[in-house]
Amino acid sequence: MTTPQRFHRVRSVLDRRQPDLTVLLENVHKAHNFSAILRSCDAVGVFEAHAVTPTGELPRLHNAVTSGTGKWVRVRSYLDIHSAYDTLREQGFQILAAHPAEGAIDYRQADFTRPTAVLLGQEKDGVTQEAAMRADGWIVIPMLGMVPSLNVSVANALILFEAQRQRQQAGLYEQSRLDPEIYRRTLFEWTYPILAERCQRFGVPYPELDDDGELLGEVPR
Repeated sequence: MTTPQRFHRVRSVLDRRQPDLTVLLENVHKAHNFSAILRSCDAVGVFEAHAVTPTGELPRLHNAVTSGTGKWVRVRSYLDIHSAYDTLREQGFQILAAHPAEGAIDYRQADFTRPTAVLLGQEKDGVTQEAAMRADGWIVIPMLGMVPSLNVSVANALILFEAQRQRQQAGLYEQSRLDPEIYRRTLFEWTYPILAERCQRFGVPYPELDDDGELLGEVPR
């Protein structure tokens, strides 16, 4: 049931969603990691994530990790890395690969106030050489211990929270930056997911909502 309090909470979260900050997951197939990455995406305001899976099927979300995150962060899937790169570049994203190789910069030196997609690779081998070579830059998390890298979901969290820090300093969370129509549709879907599915099934537009989230129109039954 939607209450005015819950509606205002939903709207305040949507107001801070970042349309130009995202992650691109290349063959991240473990459900626990995939789910934890989406949870971090939600925490810093990522609006939509991207994932490359050769089968076209996303990993099943791990309920104990996501805490419902799958409802709040969209995931667009691709069959190959080239399709994902083409889509993101058409939208003006720089693609920064988490790739600990010579020439990589400390992730804190990257400019995350620009439209940015963070590329993260498979749990065992990291990003593929093909994907790394097409990236706009490489970033690395400095390591001082014997283990050469972090778990992919942990690395994702560190990078995204640095992006959040930079964006907060730049004032990018102070007002909604989503396209107004995308904002309106998403607000309805988050507030009334069952009614949204019904509208889609009948091919009718979503009703408008008042300032407290009450419906201002009818929904097909």
